Amino acid sequence: MAFDAGMLACILREVDEKLNGGKIEKIYMPQRDMVVLQMKNGRDVYRLLINAGASSPRMCITAEKSENPAVPPMFCMALRKHLGGAKLIRVEQIGFERAARLTFEAYDEMGFKTEKYLIAEIMGKYSNLILSGGDDKMIGILKPVDFTTSQKRQLLPGMRYEEPPKQDKLDPMTVTERDFNRIMGDADPTAVAEKKLTATFAGMASLHAREIAFRAGGHTAATLEECSRSLWREFSAYRDAVQGKGAVPTLILSPQGAPKEYSYMDIRQYGDGAKTAPMESFSALIDAYFAQRSRQDVLQQRASDILRLLHNAESRIEKKLAVQTAELTECDSGDTYKLYGDLITANIYRLKKGMKQADLENYYAEDAACVSIPLEVNLTPAQNAQKYYKKYNKTKSARIHLTEQIEQAKAELEYIRTVQDFLSRAETEKDLGEIRGELYQSGYASKMKNYTWKKPAAPTLLRFVTEDGRQVLCGKNNTANDYLTTKVADRSDWWFHVKNQPGSHVVMSCDGEQDEPTDRDFTQAAMIAAYYSKASDGVMVPVDYTRVRYVKKPSGSKPGFVTYSTNWTAYVTPEKDTVERMKVK
Repeated sequence: MAFDAGMLACILREVDEKLNGGKIEKIYMPQRDMVVLQMKNGRDVYRLLINAGASSPRMCITAEKSENPAVPPMFCMALRKHLGGAKLIRVEQIGFERAARLTFEAYDEMGFKTEKYLIAEIMGKYSNLILSGGDDKMIGILKPVDFTTSQKRQLLPGMRYEEPPKQDKLDPMTVTERDFNRIMGDADPTAVAEKKLTATFAGMASLHAREIAFRAGGHTAATLEECSRSLWREFSAYRDAVQGKGAVPTLILSPQGAPKEYSYMDIRQYGDGAKTAPMESFSALIDAYFAQRSRQDVLQQRASDILRLLHNAESRIEKKLAVQTAELTECDSGDTYKLYGDLITANIYRLKKGMKQADLENYYAEDAACVSIPLEVNLTPAQNAQKYYKKYNKTKSARIHLTEQIEQAKAELEYIRTVQDFLSRAETEKDLGEIRGELYQSGYASKMKNYTWKKPAAPTLLRFVTEDGRQVLCGKNNTANDYLTTKVADRSDWWFHVKNQPGSHVVMSCDGEQDEPTDRDFTQAAMIAAYYSKASDGVMVPVDYTRVRYVKKPSGSKPGFVTYSTNWTAYVTPEKDTVERMKVK
């Protein structure tokens, strides 16, 4: 969900309640588009986070601690100069827009009391952060906007700050019931209610427009006619939530426990397709939703070289496979070439040099239908027959070689996708280092610029303990998978892997074959294998399991590739809460 005007209103109420009267102690910029103000109010210390990035703009009181660059950016230095020690005296939302003005009481160079404004515009790719004086003249801008960027609105130091241009929409907080019913009544009754609400009212996210339509009409795609009886009532409930009356900070989770949406009202539209978790505050809600996403964004930046390498390799292999498959299809004409050669040889006494075509009976067909065979005029009949036999033999050889090459390309493509899957779950710089080392050893060194290979230490393994006390180990990448299966696991241990999908090798320890795990042990070990795979969001995911003794690694195969036999299959739904509870920190 977008960080809409309603969510900003809820956050600002918390900021006003907890930070009003507080003083700024420290100012940080852990990321290029993120500012953190550490403030003390009484005995309590808070960190106000304002993110003006295009991918995840937001504002909240955060509990997260971020690493800060050794050299602060220029905008950070400007904030420290003008807001260091300043006291927050006023918090306000600019209209019903995704923009907030924080007013600070500060002192100028001469020691006189003055007001400074920090204006946060949380507007997707247009998000920005502006520092201005009491006269509204801009002192510093996180992302300056000049005439080359925008002809409508410029943001440059020394200019007077102007509010963002208003959309041609109504303020949902001020519209009356009479006006609301008139607007909806004049609209096309077959129009989708969600679309009409977002097109008419400013600051409303699609999630909340769908929720209003769902409550009023019974489904998210309800029309205005279907919603007519209770649309105003549900719209009023939405307004109450924005204004703090019955507002509930709600985190919406997928069935596997991954953050899906966030809201300030109870969301019912997903039914059994999602779970809801009430949070203690709106700031805690925003923190919880964006924490995982922020880590992934940082990792993606650090892993950009790996992502580019894998993307290029995947594209190259897919193009190669398409060409080889087309060539293999052409090999199907080999039998036709042999037939032409046989028929020319059988009827050679009827043919002469210089003929362009020979119409001959096909003795191999039941009806002996005539076949028109093209001939080279400068070749004798025998030479034409030899030409077709040569083509036939060429297609036979090509079929063998192409089949081998296609199998090799498919194996390489499958390997690339396993690395992509592990990269999507990488959590630390060490995880990325292990993946780089694996790619280096797999022959991708020439494509990895500025990488120096070092002999790796033992790969990192994830450790779990089932509810019945059984130890379970899980690989975090292909190298760790090989290490776990071939070096660590005992022959009598149980081995798990998601069926026909990229994923981690999982081993459940057994002290000999007599020490048989419980049914719950098997289920939870299979759940771990499903969770650490590409099917982590699936339901009833098939997971193969067998004894380690039946798992073999072919000589010369890619990292992580094994074959196995004498296996069984379990069907489990991976649950994030259950897996995290079993993980050994």
